[in-house]
Amino acid sequence: MALALALCLPPVAAGAQGWAPGAETAQERASRIALWPARSAAAGAGAGTAGVPAQRIVERSADPRVPDRFIEHVRDPYLAVYAPACGSDGGRQRPPCGHGTALLVIPGGGYVRVVLDKEGTALVPDFVDTAGITLFVLRYRLPGDGHLEGADAPLADAQRALRIIRERAAALGLDPQRVGVMGFSAGGHVAARLATARTAAYAPVDGIDRRSARPDFALLVYPVISMAPDVAHAGSRREILDASAGNGDVRARERRYSPDLHVGPDTPPLFVLHAQDDDAVPVANSLAIHAAALRAEVPASLHVFPRGGHGFGTRAAHGALAAWPRLAIDWIQEQARP
Repeated sequence: MALALALCLPPVAAGAQGWAPGAETAQERASRIALWPARSAAAGAGAGTAGVPAQRIVERSADPRVPDRFIEHVRDPYLAVYAPACGSDGGRQRPPCGHGTALLVIPGGGYVRVVLDKEGTALVPDFVDTAGITLFVLRYRLPGDGHLEGADAPLADAQRALRIIRERAAALGLDPQRVGVMGFSAGGHVAARLATARTAAYAPVDGIDRRSARPDFALLVYPVISMAPDVAHAGSRREILDASAGNGDVRARERRYSPDLHVGPDTPPLFVLHAQDDDAVPVANSLAIHAAALRAEVPASLHVFPRGGHGFGTRAAHGALAAWPRLAIDWIQEQARP
């Protein structure tokens, strides 16, 4: 996939990282779906964000063949769509279109940024080109940027995104009852909250909000789950609890933002993946939500590999771990069976 960068963005502060200004590709800009109507209360269009730096994309890779972008200070959240080329092309049969399956992809970034390639475009060869699944990659607002919803801003964006995907499903050739979510790291926390939430994180803004925000299935990849101090990812916990200060004591907020404590019979089937040697987000996070699924009798598939560290995505998954996309795709296909 060509990743020609063309937008002009503010200079990135010089540093040891060697980071540079980045931008979206032409395809990403053309496929963009804004989440919120202009001036809606939930849009977070600057409300409460005075003094926060402007939204920008940064490129961390010096190799144009292996982009590694992230976006930070998202003000106006949106989706970038990666759709398969289906059917036949001049007699050549293309991959099947995944039986109308869609995935809302929520990348990680420790709740201080949202990565765009490692847990976004890098998924395209396996999930789009081979499996024929349409990916909707979410650029979501972050808890620490002063949005009206505070720590619930990422969940509000995810709920709205799920509803928009269902609203547009027919026009895109998708099945509104085959819309799942796949979240990585802090994005796995957003995905787990989406799968376990019983109420909306925002007031309805239009007819789209009559649609269900419950995913039909959820894939959680090295996810942040628990806010308990002995299990949590310290950075994510800090961002969430700081952004929710004033909404109850610390213990109450830890419980509210630990999705393993909210798994119930209405939680969709779960696919959970982690590496045992993850030194950033302890594997105990995945074990906790899997145990909660067992208690609630929610179908759950748990895959723990001994090695892999954190943030492997698809690029850095080696050995047996490299098979995880195929495991995930097979599991997604099983969700269509009666």
